[in-house]
Amino acid sequence: MRIDIISIFPEYFSPLELSLLGKARASGLLDIRVHDLRSWTRDRHNTVDDTPYGGGPGMVMKPEPWGEALDAVASGGDEGAAPRLIVPTPSGLPFTQQRADRLAGEPWLVFACGRYEGIDSRVAADAAGRMPVEHLSIGDYVLAGGESATLVMVETISRLLPGVLGNAESAVQDSFATGAMAHLLEGPVYTKPPVWRDREVPPVLLSGNHGAVDRWRRDQALRATARNRPELLDRLTADDLDRRDQEVIAEARLQTGAEPMAD
Repeated sequence: MRIDIISIFPEYFSPLELSLLGKARASGLLDIRVHDLRSWTRDRHNTVDDTPYGGGPGMVMKPEPWGEALDAVASGGDEGAAPRLIVPTPSGLPFTQQRADRLAGEPWLVFACGRYEGIDSRVAADAAGRMPVEHLSIGDYVLAGGESATLVMVETISRLLPGVLGNAESAVQDSFATGAMAHLLEGPVYTKPPVWRDREVPPVLLSGNHGAVDRWRRDQALRATARNRPELLDRLTADDLDRRDQEVIAEARLQTGAEPMAD
């Protein structure tokens, strides 16, 4: 996969040289190119923003450097190929694990990191004439710019690519992964030693009974979801739940004081 990132702070993306993503880049699984937006400015001050039309606080990023930057980056691919443009913004659609799964299937992504009050809206409208454009939000809060959100999305998407994770099963078992588990949080995890500061690993995990271990993990996932994200349980259907699931959810909801699930 190729990923281009355009920002006025290219040094912000040095973490992408570390850990699994750094190894994926070194091995050729991931081609990440970071571009400085100011390279496409035309004045001696490298100006990228101006006051908003209609008044109001803050500054808006100018369309000229963004238009030239996207033209240049998009023209650098294979003949006939077009990237998918991702614009991180709190006003975008929620970035979810399911959207990450879909984007991991794309050959080429471009991230446009806005700052200040955002990028002039004509930039995305103009880009949409030659590439798909998505506005995505990583949460209901406002950041100083799109760089942090881009780091989150790039890491989430990249770890789904074949060969990036040492054990591909890790992604399958994540919170929000696939199927009914897409609506469940991951439960607690343990490693050696079996006893630490008088705290024991749950005996079922040492039993060697894989069926019992799977059941325990699902129970813990249901309990964690009921405790921390109860609204996710409402997305489960009767087909997603067996009798034991329903018993665990009912018990967890009683403990948290939540309303029981509707039949």
